[in-house]
Amino acid sequence: QVQLVESGGGLVQAGGSLRLSCAASGRSFSTYTMGWFRQAPGKEREFVGAINWRGGSTYNADSVKGRFTISRDNAKNTVYLQMNSLKPEDTAIYYCAATFRSGTYFTTNDYWGQGTQVTVSS
Repeated sequence: QVQLVESGGGLVQAGGSLRLSCAASGRSFSTYTMGWFRQAPGKEREFVGAINWRGGSTYNADSVKGRFTISRDNAKNTVYLQMNSLKPEDTAIYYCAATFRSGTYFTTNDYWGQGTQVTVSS
């Protein structure tokens, strides 16, 4: 069993930066692929990015490439999402997720956090 708790969200002006954290409890954190998703009001949940268990491979959605960076610290059981050059369209609830699978395939049966709100003002 894995529990995920996101933090670091808030209100920021366009062009600003935020770093989200996702702290995991439970065993075997270092063996999970970790992902970030977001959901804006009235829209479906959207994949943002993922990082494999070693941290050597990351995947990012086209909408955030060059602006968002995923990293992880297995010693701290934490995965991070560094968000730079934020835009109003980045406003959403951001969720982290954990899966045993490699790549970017996550399902509702995987582990999910409760989310953290990010609001970008213009």
